[in-house]
Amino acid sequence: MDFLSQTSDVSKTFKIGGDLIVNRLGYGAMRLTGQPGNFGPYTDWEEGKALLHRAVELGVNFIDTAEAYGPGDNEAIIADALYPYPTDLVIATKGGIYKPAPNNIQTDGRPESLRRGVEGSLQRLKREQIDLYQLHRPDPKVPFTESVQTLAALQKEGKIRHIGLSNVSLEQLQEAQAIAPIASVQNRFSLSDRTHENILNYCTEQGIAFIPHGSLGAHPLKRGTPLSSAQGILAKIAQHHKASTTQIALAWLLHRAPNILLIPGTTTISHLEENMNAGSLQLSQQEIIQISQDLTEM
Repeated sequence: MDFLSQTSDVSKTFKIGGDLIVNRLGYGAMRLTGQPGNFGPYTDWEEGKALLHRAVELGVNFIDTAEAYGPGDNEAIIADALYPYPTDLVIATKGGIYKPAPNNIQTDGRPESLRRGVEGSLQRLKREQIDLYQLHRPDPKVPFTESVQTLAALQKEGKIRHIGLSNVSLEQLQEAQAIAPIASVQNRFSLSDRTHENILNYCTEQGIAFIPHGSLGAHPLKRGTPLSSAQGILAKIAQHHKASTTQIALAWLLHRAPNILLIPGTTTISHLEENMNAGSLQLSQQEIIQISQDLTEM
């Protein structure tokens, strides 16, 4: 795909798996967990619930979580805040990681573990079917196809609606597609880190949702967003739009490809509202080109 040939028009929605219509600016709930290490329940549970309510009020109908966040506590706060859910709310969760301590993260893609994970997520989220279940990370100790085949079996049983993958290579994505339809890929991607651009381009061609984690350059286990202090052309364009550099970085991603679904995470309502306002920013084609080429000062 030729990125520079795209217009500056931005679609506000995308169909996950061809049937789940979501607003492209969603919310990543990972930060609503204990710290450090996204471990344990969120310390201000009621404030976290209020933030989730505000996200839905602002038009968020796509929320991303994972069994590993807590573990389990992040799914629990979503259910506590939003159940019974709005009819259009899509919740994506992930499994395949065992996390017994904040600094102890182990992949576990064994069929029995994935089955147990799906059952646990269904219970915590109070759902009969998970809208989008993503393999959190391939397990080098388990054949990749074995993990995907397990998710395909769970899909046939009606416990998963759509299958997604996270932290995968293009070869693994194609390998998985030979087993079952893949509705999404969640890999690290941002204005300052385009390592997985080939996978994004492939997903765009295939109509697969691409859900970038680290969309503002943040480390998953650390506070702060490096792109919030970016200089150069990004800062100049932000000033022109009377916006923050993070808003411009999010807007750039929305312009980058129509299948990108954003899940910026935050623990404050003011920051949530700022992120959501990025969806209304219209970048010119020249601004898109300038931002895309200006990597030296970030």
